[in-house]
Amino acid sequence: MSDPIRVLLAEDQAIVRAGFRALLDAEPDLEVAGEAADGRATIALARELHPDLVLMDIRMPELDGLEATRQITADRTLNDTRVLVLTTFELDEYVFGALRAGASGFLLKGGEPGDLLSAIRLVAAGESLLAPSVTRRLIEAYISQPEQGTTASPDGLDDLSPRELEVLALVAQGSNNREIAGALYLSPLTVKTHVSRILMKLRARDRVQLVVIAYQAGLVSP
Repeated sequence: MSDPIRVLLAEDQAIVRAGFRALLDAEPDLEVAGEAADGRATIALARELHPDLVLMDIRMPELDGLEATRQITADRTLNDTRVLVLTTFELDEYVFGALRAGASGFLLKGGEPGDLLSAIRLVAAGESLLAPSVTRRLIEAYISQPEQGTTASPDGLDDLSPRELEVLALVAQGSNNREIAGALYLSPLTVKTHVSRILMKLRARDRVQLVVIAYQAGLVSP
């Protein structure tokens, strides 16, 4: 049996943390590595424990989830630690910033317990997670900032083939590999290969960063 996924819980409300812990403790493949009630403690514990994933509340005292996410993803010693952001608010003003800071996923607290467990496993395995409604909000928030329209094309975009540009556009629209395969008449395995090459060429951490890059470059629009 493989080692369990070690999760650091970052949440300022003790009763919510306890609920998360109970949920995760009931799963044989998940393990709570530690708990933190504010952003500074989250960063310190992440550096001490090197968890596979941080379940990050976006609104916390001392240091908010945005800055805590930025510091964790910028720390080279934590390259293998993923951040899954949680918030009560779909329109949270920090959502876009958290994703640009390196979060690998975003989830609303009001969802089903099974959705949270699936999200943890997905993100820990190297996938990215954005609910379709959150993707739309992310895009709307981004394009509502006029100064973003003049952003230069990211490095590596010119190296993408026409097919890779098509795949990137569909990723940016929130499509998964199976949906992309259906749209482009490719096999899911071929799509997976294309996505891997795009990530490498653009030096992107995951699919979430590909969404941001695509809209920064003006490759797609809502």
